[in-house]
Amino acid sequence: MFTLKRCLDLTLAGMAVVLLTPLLGGIALAIWLTMGRPILFRQRRPGLDGRPFEILKFRTMLGLCNNHGEPLPDVQRLTRLGRLLRHNSLDELPELFNVLRGEMSLVGPRPLLMQYLDRYSPEQARRLDVLPGVTGWAQINGRNAISWEEKFELDLWYIDHWSLRLDFRILWLTIWRVLRREGINSGEDVTMPEFMGSEEGASFHG
Repeated sequence: MFTLKRCLDLTLAGMAVVLLTPLLGGIALAIWLTMGRPILFRQRRPGLDGRPFEILKFRTMLGLCNNHGEPLPDVQRLTRLGRLLRHNSLDELPELFNVLRGEMSLVGPRPLLMQYLDRYSPEQARRLDVLPGVTGWAQINGRNAISWEEKFELDLWYIDHWSLRLDFRILWLTIWRVLRREGINSGEDVTMPEFMGSEEGASFHG
């Protein structure tokens, strides 16, 4: 499984980076002109077996804080350009370099936040048995419009039913969903609400 997926990742991600170079450069320039530096948003996320790596995305928010030095809500920090990038999933294009570096796969469970690791149930922790993905089965079946429990169930279904045919299907449907802008945001929120754990209890310890 790993060898076949890695060959697919290197081939498709490499081709995508070459073909999308003008777009990547244009987005980077637009961010620099409207928000300044940094161009990229970097954040530690859990990868295979929970090992941390630095995910790369185009920056979509300003670093605005309140009088106590705490970041303002996402909706207040998100710029017009940032909203455009998110609505078209263009902010995630730099993750192609995570794929080329072997930290992510094109298809797999999305890498969530490090603080979620201790909140996973034994079954949910199985999503860490594979490389995280730029897109996944959950992303084409609701993305941020479904609950955390549904998202994890879809991730585990993908792990248990993986095939190259399924990966190609997910990649094709991802393009279709992005073009139709389906499931980008959760309700009125800019991002999903924080995952606080399920009733089953937490189990993962890295």
